Amino acid sequence: MAEIPDSASRIIPINIEEEMKSSYIDYSMSVIVSRALPDVRDGLKPVQRRVLYGMQELGLAAGRAHKKSARIVGEVLGKYHPHGDQSVYDALVRMAQDFAVRGPLVDGQGNFGSVDGDSAAAMRYTEARLTRLAEELLRDLDKETVDYTPNFDGSLNEPSVLPAALPNLLMNGASGIAVGMATNIPPHNLGELVEGIVATIEDPEIELDALMEHIPAPDFPTGGVIFGVGGVREAYRTGRGRVVMRAKMHEEEIKRRGGDGVGREALVVTEIPYQVNKSTLIEKIAHAVRDKKIEGIADLRDESDRDGMRIVLELRRDAVVEVTKNQLFKYTQLQQTFGMNMIALVGGRPKTLGLKDMIRHYVDHRHEIVVRRTEFELRKAEERAHILEGLTLALDHLDAIIAIIRQSEDTDAAKVNLMRGVYPQRLTAEQKARLGLPEADPVAITGEREATGYAMTREDFTPQPWLSAAQAEAILALRLSRLTGLERDKIAAEYADILKEVERLQSILNSRDLRMQIIAEELREVAEKYADPRRTEIDIMGGGDIDLEDLIEDEHVVVTITHQGLVKRTSIDEYRAQHRGGTGHRGTGTRDEDFVEHLFTASAHDYLLFFTDHGQCYWLRVYNVPEGSRTAKGRSVRNLVRIDAEDRVRAVLAIKKEDFRDDAFLETHFVLMATKRGLVKKSALAAFKRPLVTGIIAIDIVDGDQLLEAKLTDGDTEVLLGSSGGRAIRFHESDVRSMGRKSRGVRGMKLPDGEQVVGMIAVQRDGAQVLTISENGYGKRSPVERLDDDGEPISNYTFRLQSRGGQGVIAHQTTSKTGALVALKSVLPDDQLMIATEAGIMIRMAVDAISEYGRNTQGVRVINLKNNDAIADVARVVIEDEEAPLSPAPDGETPAEAVPSPDPATPDAAEAAPEAG
Repeated sequence: MAEIPDSASRIIPINIEEEMKSSYIDYSMSVIVSRALPDVRDGLKPVQRRVLYGMQELGLAAGRAHKKSARIVGEVLGKYHPHGDQSVYDALVRMAQDFAVRGPLVDGQGNFGSVDGDSAAAMRYTEARLTRLAEELLRDLDKETVDYTPNFDGSLNEPSVLPAALPNLLMNGASGIAVGMATNIPPHNLGELVEGIVATIEDPEIELDALMEHIPAPDFPTGGVIFGVGGVREAYRTGRGRVVMRAKMHEEEIKRRGGDGVGREALVVTEIPYQVNKSTLIEKIAHAVRDKKIEGIADLRDESDRDGMRIVLELRRDAVVEVTKNQLFKYTQLQQTFGMNMIALVGGRPKTLGLKDMIRHYVDHRHEIVVRRTEFELRKAEERAHILEGLTLALDHLDAIIAIIRQSEDTDAAKVNLMRGVYPQRLTAEQKARLGLPEADPVAITGEREATGYAMTREDFTPQPWLSAAQAEAILALRLSRLTGLERDKIAAEYADILKEVERLQSILNSRDLRMQIIAEELREVAEKYADPRRTEIDIMGGGDIDLEDLIEDEHVVVTITHQGLVKRTSIDEYRAQHRGGTGHRGTGTRDEDFVEHLFTASAHDYLLFFTDHGQCYWLRVYNVPEGSRTAKGRSVRNLVRIDAEDRVRAVLAIKKEDFRDDAFLETHFVLMATKRGLVKKSALAAFKRPLVTGIIAIDIVDGDQLLEAKLTDGDTEVLLGSSGGRAIRFHESDVRSMGRKSRGVRGMKLPDGEQVVGMIAVQRDGAQVLTISENGYGKRSPVERLDDDGEPISNYTFRLQSRGGQGVIAHQTTSKTGALVALKSVLPDDQLMIATEAGIMIRMAVDAISEYGRNTQGVRVINLKNNDAIADVARVVIEDEEAPLSPAPDGETPAEAVPSPDPATPDAAEAAPEAG
């Protein structure tokens, strides 16, 4: 009985972790090298290379008839690509799509898909052939310019790379996902690439910026606009970067279908970003309009036809064109980012390459092609020269050659005899004499001239043996018609030309500069034949991503902040203008025990600097403030900026966008701050340009004090501080030196016990007046200064200039009827005011509706307060456009009269008293 072998002895124990690691690495490298990544030399993946080579083997040249795609796929599958037929057909289809590649390599006939995302027809319905560009990739393939490798079963050979007479990798780009890596290379313009490569050949050390003068950016087949080149430069430098693409659109006035013939503005999209599906794009635009992300579009339709793309976006009559454009760019694929990740195979290994590296590898490849092609052509030329030498020798000794051939037994013997240079022994003496041969037998005609009398005398021709096998065969194949004198001359002329060609080819092999010149010349020839104008425009001023400010109309808004820190912005048009004495209308919905504490107007694109009572500064854009109606409560400012729980906003500066980005403006303008205890401080605006998310220190606040106000000044401003007791002091800001952010400041006004500063004016406008309003609704305008006929200041109508630190003069006569002073503002007669009460009532009125009086008066009633309401804040409304006339005061209401001091003729007691400082 036979012994059963022990199967356990054939089991080899292995570490499963190491085996899985090794197997996965093998698999991943197979995917990387054999499927997903292109070769840096010809820019093709293996399947693409096999498709093109298979089409050439089928004879599908550009001038030949098309053949069924199924026939091509079968050829490639059966000979070179052992994978699914769909992968081969997909590769063929992509190379035929003029919206997918910049220079199609396959000339397709039939349905090869569309920019709408339609799939290509089945391979049995479509036909294809090579394009002229593809022939340039395959050119010189038959001249031993590249190495061949066995196919999948070893029965055939296929090229490992194509000669690539044009830079296909950069021209058509590439995309692919491998294992652990991916590539995404954008297409470029052929003419620009050739210029850049030639410039690199002429100056191998060329800088990237100089190279980008020739190759400024990718050139996508679908056109569009490249928005900014910063990401392009980074990608060209490192191999990774972003290209921001935008659709190309223009404005048109169109006639409405079935309407009254009145035109309406429309945006017409004629080019879309690369790799964007047009149908999907239109759907997303429609969804964005439906979701009110885009508000300016009234109608949307696709009018594309065979003449080109045309997507019509009909605008509403109140739409702002630029805002609608930016919303489209922000929320739809009319702006798309192309992530450049330029990875290609270099020597069979994946490598991230910059633009210069890609060009260098391509030039090295072309150099190798030129060398191998020249070596091949030199060998062929030398072989032909060798044949022509034999033919020339035969024609010079035609009788001897004929004698040798006639007396040979057969063709093989004739070939041997010609190679040996021996005539047969059976020649008679008479024949020998007629041929001029010696009588001795046998006679070899391989010696010198004296021995044979035959003219085999070329110095560069080795006389042993007399003829080579190739020469002998050429002589035997020589037609009798070539024995004529004219044909003999042609052979001699061809031989002379061949000798010159050999010399030229040898000079190429001996000179690298000459080879580089040939590469440049061939590239220029390709560009002259096939280059076309750039399709994608370049907007060098673009900044990449859309900033939110580009999506928001730059309109004037009212910003309100309540005592509890609720903030909102509201369109200024929502507030109805009224005469003084009106009851107003509710401007904000306040919570219990909350009231409006700050109210001001600003542009939606302005910058906001928030100053808190603890002296911190925070940074915010106006458009980041939530929008709400005039009755909305708003949103907590703590959700917008990181203010401490025990801190709250006391002052807000609105600074224009253009000014906040101007370094000269930042250095020559200052933030002037005042505290309730009368301290003032001045710091350069540049110190507040880059606040942290958690805020920065604006002023060092001592215990028991709070920041009251912050004003923007130009360094030559007069300052007016007002106290709750109705007094004010005027001094020049030069009295306050510029300080760092962490300092406390200096005394601006001396305050009696129980009083505090309620307002600060930076007197910067010609003709400005001082507006004072008390908590019970009394207000008036007073001039900063008024002179009499002799040019002397009128005491009751002038806030005289003093040094900082004094008690000041009376600005508003305060009584129990008027209440304490709550606001001190700088106004012009053409200004308008927004007044808010603690109960949330707002009224908008013209400044010239408030009477002008001297300092020592109580003023007039500017708003009728109800239910013990009190004024909380007053803001000047900035009006740039002409507005409708103010509405009249409600019936039955009479404006309050001015209430003068008990004895206006009596000198102001405050002025008579000595002033400190």
